[in-house]
Formats: sequence, C-alpha cells, structure tokens
Amino acid sequence: MEDYIRKMVLSSVLIAFGVAISPFLHFPFLTTKCYPGQHMINVVAGVLLGPLWAALIAAIIGIIRMTLGVGTIYSIPGGIPGGVVVGIFSILFRRMKFPRIEFAAFTEPIGTVLIGGTLSVYVVAPLIGDVKLVGLLIPIWIMFGVSSVVGSVLGFTILKVMSIAGIFREYFAPS
Repeated sequence: MEDYIRKMVLSSVLIAFGVAISPFLHFPFLTTKCYPGQHMINVVAGVLLGPLWAALIAAIIGIIRMTLGVGTIYSIPGGIPGGVVVGIFSILFRRMKFPRIEFAAFTEPIGTVLIGGTLSVYVVAPLIGDVKLVGLLIPIWIMFGVSSVVGSVLGFTILKVMSIAGIFREYFAPS
C-alpha cells in the first residue's frame, strides 16, 4: 500500500509539472504541437514508475493540455507510446541487471516517433478529418523525433542527476 501511495504522489507531481511547463515548452507543426516536456516526463515516469503509470501520466497531461488549449488530440498518440516503451525497457534493463537504468531514456523516440507518429498520421488524423496531416508520415516522424530526442536528453539528465544525488536510489539499483 505504501508503494502505491508513493507512486500516486510521484505521478501527481509529474502531472502537475508537465502541465505547468506546457505553455512554455512546445512548438507548433501543422496541426500538432510538439512538446519536449512530455517526452521528458515520459522518461522520468517510465524509469521510476513503469509503463502503465507512464501511460496514465501522459494521457492525463494530454487531456489537461487539450482542455487548456495548449495541446491537441495528437498529444495522446504522441505521448503515451513513448512512456510505455521507456517503461518496458527499464524493466528489461533491470531484469538483465544493466547498471545504468537511466539509459532507457533513449528508447523514448521509438514509442513517440515510430508508434505515436504513425498512429497520428494513419489513425487519428483520418478519424478527426485532419486532411493537412493525412499522408505526411515522414515530416511528422521528423518533428516528433526532434521533440522526442530533446525530451529524452532532458529526462536522461534529470535521471542522471537523481541517480548521482541518491534520490530514488532503489529505482536505479538493478534488482
């Protein structure tokens, strides 16, 4: 029960931080708004909390951003897969006893670009009638990639500082 409460509190902090920085850390591309802050949060949540928590955090941040007008529907397919992939890789790294769990940060673009970008172009855009985006897979991959790589580096930096400082030590030690 205590672990669950810790995860809920950390999730709440990550959601609040993700929403708070969203007006300052995004750039528009066609009908999307690329948001490196979401990818940074995905990295931290994926490593510290796992894939399901990271997906939930990304979904909640995306919904709040859309409600506030600083996000688009593309925040859902663009955000959730990145956190899930990081979470899965952090679990795999722990099982393999890989000493640097924070390197799972660099798997975030796999989820965001390849999965999220593809879903955005071929599923979400046609569903909502966004003709500007339909068929523009490569440009979306590039822009989601820029956003995701920046966010991954920021997230990795945060995790590295936390690891060096001994914060959440139990999350970084391979079990």
